[in-house]
Amino acid sequence: MKIVVLDGHTLNPGDLSWDGFRELGEVIVHERTPVDQVAERIAGAEVVITNKAVLSKETIEASPQLRYVGVTATGVNIVDLEACDACGVTVTNAANYGSASVAQAVFAHVLHFTQRVGDHANAVKQGRWSDCPDFCFWDHPLVELEGMTLGILGYGAIGRAVAQLGKAFGMEVIAHSRSLQNSIEGEVRVVDRDTLFRESDVLTLHCPLTEETDQVVNTETLASMKPTAFLINTGRGPLVDEAALAAALEAGQLAGAGLDVLSSEPPAPDNPLIGAKNCFITPHLAWATKASRERLMAISVLNLQKFLEGQPTNVVNRPN
Repeated sequence: MKIVVLDGHTLNPGDLSWDGFRELGEVIVHERTPVDQVAERIAGAEVVITNKAVLSKETIEASPQLRYVGVTATGVNIVDLEACDACGVTVTNAANYGSASVAQAVFAHVLHFTQRVGDHANAVKQGRWSDCPDFCFWDHPLVELEGMTLGILGYGAIGRAVAQLGKAFGMEVIAHSRSLQNSIEGEVRVVDRDTLFRESDVLTLHCPLTEETDQVVNTETLASMKPTAFLINTGRGPLVDEAALAAALEAGQLAGAGLDVLSSEPPAPDNPLIGAKNCFITPHLAWATKASRERLMAISVLNLQKFLEGQPTNVVNRPN
């Protein structure tokens, strides 16, 4: 059986092993695959593994040998599922492999704003502490998290992991989620969306991207937030109206934004958030700790193994 990995570098830049897949068939790994080379590279392959390389309707229909597509991510928008259904191709994904890592990244952004460790460390290197007449020195506000309100939009596995960290810092946790209808004593208080934006000192986004949540952070919702609040987005870039957020930051309507995702990735150089006041962007790396990628690799191998055994799991479509 021929297994083709279209964009292996993202999952495994060299610190993991493909041996789990090699035990299941002949494996060909491409580090990256341009759109115009996808059809050529999967020719003759029964199994395709992809992270962000797109499998279009035309490509799927032109690949009669294809039986299985394994997406090494949770989102499967890069695969035409209807075409896979019609052609009898099973598609699987991987979920809940990176909750701890993403929650950790959320608080990396939060703690950046509350302590500004990097900025103060650079100030020391610049000699500003040495030149200070006092025994201590700081030039950014230092913020204590205990007693502050952590707002979570979306309360799946990642939202719950973020809530646990917030509670550990002594924060009050509130949330709005379609999957969470009732408050959980000692863990989270359920509120409506307007209350979430209005009361949060830190608002972090963990909801799926739907018609309802597309640009849920916009001019109107930003105006309802506290000017001392911080916005964190490690979910989906399009949850945020980027022009509106940039304007709010420049106007001082929000204390800061920590983002790991943008509406287009990699971003265009003229993205309004690049260089915006108090906006700090990391390049979609929240999920990518080695431990997280090891779990993702293991889930992806197991998905294919179960498919070959006739007991497919984590299937996201309905193949004919």
